[in-house]
Parts: sequence; structure tokens; C-alpha cells
Amino acid sequence: MSVKAVLREELRVYLDRELDTARFHDYCPNGLQVEGRERIARIVCGVTASQALIEAAIERQADALLVHHGWFWKSEDGRVTGFRRQRMARLLAHDINLFAFHLPLDAHPLLGNNAQLAVRLGWSVTGQFAEQGIGFVGVPPAPTFAGELVKQLEQALGRTPLLIGDPKREITRIAWCSGGAQDYFEDALATGADIFVSGEISEQNVHLARESGMAFVSAGHHATERYGVMALGEHLAEKFGIACEFVDIDNPV
Repeated sequence: MSVKAVLREELRVYLDRELDTARFHDYCPNGLQVEGRERIARIVCGVTASQALIEAAIERQADALLVHHGWFWKSEDGRVTGFRRQRMARLLAHDINLFAFHLPLDAHPLLGNNAQLAVRLGWSVTGQFAEQGIGFVGVPPAPTFAGELVKQLEQALGRTPLLIGDPKREITRIAWCSGGAQDYFEDALATGADIFVSGEISEQNVHLARESGMAFVSAGHHATERYGVMALGEHLAEKFGIACEFVDIDNPV
């Protein structure tokens, strides 16, 4: 099968429209973050635009990187020195585009991290909650128990999640939000769910889980955010006939 190419501008416009980037107030710019070559035939997808992923893209002669965690976060030092210079220098030297989508890729109803997590666990989505609708609410295929749900997550994600709560608690309604969404625990509690699944947990979440009776599962930030960018890459490959390869840079968090 021959690999086609798409113009960078055509891809940029399509991605911004498909992911509805304009409606999100985010901590970083979404979309094309670093401009590379004009024609894109090969994309490497990954969770974070780290040095390791950049090297993987160079090795595969990629024209673009497509990630969930890009660069230029509001809270970080904006100077291009040290590791930031090293990353950018490698990207620019090889004329590779960098596309990054943060909250838009969490919230997308089909290709997003939370939607894809539901696909892998067999959960049915019934609604969304929290800031800008990035958290999801749904039901399991059949009533289950917290301990069993954790086992299902472990099998699906290849990680051992941390459960705070009674393993024997019956679960009929689930709230979830991938990545570092532990601050949405009270929003999840307001949905009436029996359990909240996120990527990370903070110290105060343990006490709130114990006192509220709602179980909390920390399943891994990286582990819960692999599938959105993977699905988006597969979608682009089918639509434009380009090559998209997901590269999983191991991250234990």
C-alpha cells in the first residue's frame, strides 16, 4: 500500500476543527506548536513530546509528531535553554512538525482519552462532567465490585492501579477522567457515581474517599492517556492515507 501525503495546513485545519480546539481554555496552546516541513506522509504518535519520542520520530523519518502533552505550558519557564533547547534543536534540525492536543483530546466523544478508555473497558458513556466536560460518567457492562473493576483496569492498561475504598463495594455507576484529574474528585462525587477512576491521586483524595464512601482508583497518568492519541493517529491514517505509528515511551507514573 502506497503512503500518501497531506499538506501541513490542511492537516492543521482538520485537526483543529475535529477536536474543536477553539472552545477550550487550556494550559498550553493546542494544535500546531512547532512548524516543520510542508508535506506530511509519516506521523509518530505518543503521549508526551519528550526527547525519547523525538529520537523515535527521527529514527522513523517522521514528518510530524502528534502528542497529548506538548510544550509551552503556562506555568513553566519559557526560556529555550537546557533540555528545552535540546528537544527543540533536534526537532528543528530534522524539520519535524509538532502537533499537540491536551484538553481537546481528553474530551473528544469518540477519539478522546476518556472515550477510548471506555471502549477498552466496555463502559457505556451516559454523560460528561467537570470543567469543560472533560470528565465522563457511565456504567459497566454489568454491576460489578470495586476490586473486580481494578482487575479489569490492570488487564486493560498493563499497570496495577491503586484502590482507595472497599474492594467489595458494588459498582453500578462510574465517573472517570484520565491523567492528572484528581482535583475533579468532588465533581465526580456530585455525579452520584460509586467510584472515580483517574490517572493520579493526591494525599487529600485518600481522606475524601474514606469519608465520602466513594471509591477512588489511581490507574496511572501515562497509562490512562495512551489511547486517545493512538485512536487519533489511526483516524488520520484512514482519512488521509498517511502512515501513523504509535510509539509508547515507557513511563511508570
